[in-house]
Parts: sequence; C-alpha cells; structure tokens
Amino acid sequence: MSSSAIPAPRRADAPPSAAGISATGLRKSYGEKTVLDGIDLSVPAGTVFALLGPNGAGKTTAVKILSTLISADGGQARVAGHDPAAEPQAVRAAIGVTGQFSAVDGLITGEENMLLMADLNHLPKREGRRVAAELLERFDLTDAAKKPASTYSGGMKRRLDIAMTLVGDPRIIFLDEPTTGLDPRARHNMWQIIRGLVSGGVTVFLTTQYLEEADQLADSIAVLNNGKIAAQGTADELKRLIPGGHVRLRFSDPAAYRNAASALREAARDDEALALQLPSDGSQRELRSILDWLDSAGVEADELTVHTPDLDDVFFALTGAGKTQEIAR
Repeated sequence: MSSSAIPAPRRADAPPSAAGISATGLRKSYGEKTVLDGIDLSVPAGTVFALLGPNGAGKTTAVKILSTLISADGGQARVAGHDPAAEPQAVRAAIGVTGQFSAVDGLITGEENMLLMADLNHLPKREGRRVAAELLERFDLTDAAKKPASTYSGGMKRRLDIAMTLVGDPRIIFLDEPTTGLDPRARHNMWQIIRGLVSGGVTVFLTTQYLEEADQLADSIAVLNNGKIAAQGTADELKRLIPGGHVRLRFSDPAAYRNAASALREAARDDEALALQLPSDGSQRELRSILDWLDSAGVEADELTVHTPDLDDVFFALTGAGKTQEIAR
C-alpha cells in the first residue's frame, strides 16, 4: 500500500483530543451467567489498548458497554470524558466503531459508502464530499472509488470500513478483530494504518484473534478470562510474569550429545532429536556461560536456539485455553 494510505494528522478544525477510556468495577450478567465480573480498565488517550481472551470471556460485551450499545449492570466507565450510561450521545459523538463484520454496502461504490456516512454524520454536502475524497485518498482507495464495493478485495473492504468510521473524525476507535480473514500483506498494511491513526492522536481499543498483532501494536494489553481481568500491562510486562524461558542445544553427533547430557544433568533430554533444553532467561550472561562451557568441554552443538516466553505462553498460562497462535473470540 502506498504511503498515501497512512492517515494524516487530524483536521485543524477538529476538537482537541479528549480523555481516553476507563472502567472501574464493570459488571454485566445475562440471566445467571456473569459475563463481566467487576473489571477495571485504563486506556490513556493516544494509545493502542488490546483486549484478549478466549471465547465467551466477555470482550465483545465490554466493547458494547463502552460504545453505548448495551448498558452495564454495575460499575462506572468514562469514554472521552463522558459516562456511556448517562451521556450516550456525547460518547457516540467522540467514538467510531468498526465491527468484526464489515459495514460496507457492496451494492454501491466506495465513494457512495463514504458519502452515506457523511450524511449520517450530518455533514454539509460540500464538506461531506471533501472529507470523503480526503479519506479515500489517504486509504489508497481513490482509483477504486467509483467501483462497486463488492468488487473490492478483503483488505480494500477493511480499509474502506475504517475510512467510513473516520468520517466523523472520532478521537476514540473501537476495532473488533479488524484483520480477521486478511492475508499477511493486508494484515501488515492494516497495522500501518492503525499506527498512523495513533500517531495522529487517536485512541484505539482493539480486540484481536492474533497474538502477534497485540504484541506489535498495543501499548498495553489486558487478558480477560471468566469475566475477570487475569493480567494487564505491556507485552514485555506480561511476558515477564511467565516462567519457561530456555536454551535448546541440538547435536548431530550422538557422542557429543551424550557427553553434553552427562555434564549438563539439569538439562531436559530429547534423545530422539539429540537435543537438550536448559532453563534460561535468555540473557547475554547466561548465553555466554553456556557457550564458554561448550568450548571448554570441546563439545560442539550444531544449533543453539533461545526461547523466551511470548504472548502465546502468557495466554495459555492465564486462561488454560491451550497454546495457539489464534485466540478464539
């Protein structure tokens, strides 16, 4: 995608950046099932916040409450400085919501989709056309603007979807799994767009299926499990919560493997793969110590790999949902 697809800074006549998002003791139940059990969230303005969790954890419910689609049973929330329950119109004026399923109408053109959103945002005709043209250019959709949206690729539809969300110049955007179903190139393009939004002062509340996505984009992450926040912090802070870092040594010579295994009795053995696994935090000091020992013992490993806990490990440890690259919604 060309550089023109990266959103530019907000318009000079836009309102000043408002506060971010916060929630304290947020609760929601459906019948006897408690979906949110007193969660606390804090999202500073101009940052990306990622909410992760297994299927049924309550992520979508939290988004719906914060975006005024449903009401909470208890607790307090502030979005752009307003209470979603008491001031829903003020919150709606400050936010944009892009759901998991595209809001794009495939029967009309990309430009017509944009102009429809301009009408819904009560922009004057001339202003609506100006904003639509600006956004289509910024999201690299000008050449396709006159074509039916049904002819767009998945990545183009997702870009149009977010462009439509930006027509009202929201300062806070909720993105519900924005890259689901996109190929790797389109996904990386979408990441570039999200980074561009944040550099322009927009606050992004993101739910995602992809752990790598949260790791790449989020300033802070919360893991929601059984209606509660299991952990919250930066990606690095969450990774430090989880033990399991190790160094793996693989040998092609069985004799060298046996010698190393005899000397490194604390190492876990994999006799079939001729590999040893040593607990390690992956620090330079530990790696140097292992390499010095191999050198002094005259043992040569064919491969040395370092594993430090990643968000996969964090998610598995906090939710017990099974290690996987994708998180169920």
